[in-house]
Amino acid sequence: MEGKTTVSGYLIRRLIDLGVGHVFGVPGDYILDFYRQLEESPLQLINTCDEQGAGFAADAYARLRGLGVVCVTYCVGGLKIANSTAQAFAEKSPLVVISGAPGLNERHRNPLLHHKVRDFDTQLNIFRHLTVAATDLIDVDNGCCEIDRVLAAALRHKRPVYIELPRDLTETLCSCRGNSQPSAPASDPNALREALAEATQRLAGARRPVLIAGIEIQRFGLQQSLLQFLEATGIPFATTPLSKSALCEGHPLFLGVYEGAVGQEQARQAVEQSDCLLMLGAFLTDVNLGIFTAKLDQALTISSSSDGSSIAFHQYPEVLLGDFLAGLLDQNLPQRTTAARKVAAAPQSFEAQDRPITIRRLFEYLETFIDEHIVLLADPGDAMFAATDLTIRHPGVFLSPAYYTSMGFAVPGAIGAQLARPDLRPLVLVGDGAFQMTGMEISTAARFGLSPIVVVLNNGGYGTERPMTDGSFNDIPAWRFSRLPELIGSGQGFEVYTESDFEQALQTALAHTDTPAILEVHLDPDDHSPALTRLTDTLGAKVRNSGS
Repeated sequence: MEGKTTVSGYLIRRLIDLGVGHVFGVPGDYILDFYRQLEESPLQLINTCDEQGAGFAADAYARLRGLGVVCVTYCVGGLKIANSTAQAFAEKSPLVVISGAPGLNERHRNPLLHHKVRDFDTQLNIFRHLTVAATDLIDVDNGCCEIDRVLAAALRHKRPVYIELPRDLTETLCSCRGNSQPSAPASDPNALREALAEATQRLAGARRPVLIAGIEIQRFGLQQSLLQFLEATGIPFATTPLSKSALCEGHPLFLGVYEGAVGQEQARQAVEQSDCLLMLGAFLTDVNLGIFTAKLDQALTISSSSDGSSIAFHQYPEVLLGDFLAGLLDQNLPQRTTAARKVAAAPQSFEAQDRPITIRRLFEYLETFIDEHIVLLADPGDAMFAATDLTIRHPGVFLSPAYYTSMGFAVPGAIGAQLARPDLRPLVLVGDGAFQMTGMEISTAARFGLSPIVVVLNNGGYGTERPMTDGSFNDIPAWRFSRLPELIGSGQGFEVYTESDFEQALQTALAHTDTPAILEVHLDPDDHSPALTRLTDTLGAKVRNSGS
């Protein structure tokens, strides 16, 4: 691609080249000209109610599509997506943030232009801390190269990048010198050889090896390579809350979701009793480790990620995940024949009773409902904790911010998820408190012909926090969530009090494929999922032990 093009035209073309089909955002005067050009391009603009909703939608889109884009105006828009960008950075989601900015011809003598905070580069400096690459396109002659540089960084690191576009430069010409990109980092061959030799020796001599598949397996597209390794060796595997559904949970080698004492006992025992734990692409976060109730022996652990590897206490910072996994596949490790478990078939029916619904029974029904046509999005809170116990038999279709845990992700996330994967119907699990933060994005879904099924767990406030420390600060205003479709003029609303109500509402919502649905599930404030009970019991025990 040689010759001259405009800065905006080149940026739009590169996004299309990289498989982007949609851009999420809220317009403002500093980005209006770029919005006009977006509207005239093959990219579809998705205007959301609020910038944070746009950021969450683009994040979910990136997790399913490989790259997501959010486009906002200067400071009042850009700073509102700082939170969603931080989440994308923390959880390795390749998000492109494009922000308008005052034109260069407006900046003489440092005038007090609207939206300005301190200096003209204040927002740029903030986003340098939230992204792996950031640029302002002031140097137009180098604009195309800068666009290539930051987009390459997003794909290489699977983390967000930032592009700031002064509004008077959008149609300025820049040179295209081809798509020469810096090569992806490679492992040091000598260090890789040594690490593989040590890892192979440990794995071959282990009696109870177990593998934990982390989120980077999905982010870097390594699922098939990992499955090939697992099936060649017979080593059983677990995932973490953040990487749930990275691989099919119906696989005979799947042990469950590991999260220390908070998780299910089968997975906990298998992982913690392993004499060789192979961790690939996993984050050692407090949630993934069951609020630090995990009992993992570093001396028995082999760990590899995109940031380097370690074997017991030996560090291999120049041995990277993709090369390490490829090398393991070439080692001809022995095939184990005793690790496979009997896979429970998906429940075919649920006998709904005319009695008050509980969290436990709601999720027992969802176990029969979720199939290959569903993408499940769970907001932080009991929705997320309970969802970790569900069996997701189709890989890559569970989305939840299980590390950064920002409330309000799931409803706008459903917009991004359905646009990224139109073959899937979003099923959203969200608490009443989280819904009040971003739930009005349901109107955005309706506007663009999307059809998420939103299950609002209405327990009258922040139910996850009540067992920890309760007070009036956990109370929220009472909304009639089921009436919101009337307000936005689209979709269906259901009030659910009993098991029978829930079954009927869910089946009715499923039959209507062109509009959103809100199922308001009325729950006892003291009703908690088994997963949340395990969490609060564990936290309570830690508090008691620390005080003794």
